[in-house]
Amino acid sequence: MYKILKAEKLAANIYLMDVEAPRVARHCEPGQFVIVKMDEKGERIPLTICDYDREAGIVTIVFQPVGASTTKMTELKAGDSFRDFTGPLGCASEFVAEDLETLKKKKFLFVAGGVGAAPVYPQVKWLKEHGIEADVIVGAKTKDLLILEKEMEEVSGNYYPCTDDGSYGHAGMVTTMVDELVEKGNKYDVCVAIGPMIMMKFTCLTTKKYDIPTIVSMNPIMVDGTGMCGACRVIVGGEVKFACVDGPEFDGHLVDFDNAMKRQQMYKTQEGRAMLKLQEGDTHHGGCGHCGGEMY
Repeated sequence: MYKILKAEKLAANIYLMDVEAPRVARHCEPGQFVIVKMDEKGERIPLTICDYDREAGIVTIVFQPVGASTTKMTELKAGDSFRDFTGPLGCASEFVAEDLETLKKKKFLFVAGGVGAAPVYPQVKWLKEHGIEADVIVGAKTKDLLILEKEMEEVSGNYYPCTDDGSYGHAGMVTTMVDELVEKGNKYDVCVAIGPMIMMKFTCLTTKKYDIPTIVSMNPIMVDGTGMCGACRVIVGGEVKFACVDGPEFDGHLVDFDNAMKRQQMYKTQEGRAMLKLQEGDTHHGGCGHCGGEMY
């Protein structure tokens, strides 16, 4: 069992947990993820690592309830435990293995959308700890949905919050902030974009105009996390890759985002029925003509 040491609501529909997992904390790196399971019959849920403390043996995860299992996770409190907390899984961010002196010559730009700020944070923190300051753009619909602001400001060279409604920081999408920074003369060697699929797609279209190599995380389409189910197949440069074992990070300019977004829709019927069962009990058995379920 893996004890939850802290459970906190960061914003509307966004939650943070510190979990006691010494072995995972000792070996994890930025860009990797864990699989959590609440009980013996629970669903396996892949979540990108937000932070880790090797000495204390703590791993921090941030999640957004989007289905039945993650909705049930919001009910867990400090003192409760996960049945399984498996990891670290996936490949670490590429820069972790790069020559440090070469890395220090590069200018990094990070672009995070919504809960994507969580997996961006450990990458920016790692760079800061190794003497490299990165520019960070974080976008949300409104000010109240921006997360980890204090933490991100402490580790970034320049922090640029953006809100769709103009309630805070730059008014507009993260892509317009990218345009603004480049037009002001900023030059970047690498961009890392993590967030909703549509946001990563348009960030890549924007950075491609400026020939900025861009890395994205395909964590949003993962299901099993071990390469066995095939649900996270993604086309990168015309080749089939698996987000969980080959990634989750890939060259964003080579990712077929339209195909990936279609894959995201595949399990909506099953997830919708699971949510109905959670909310109303086992009362829905298909045949309504709306959910796609069959009568049985």
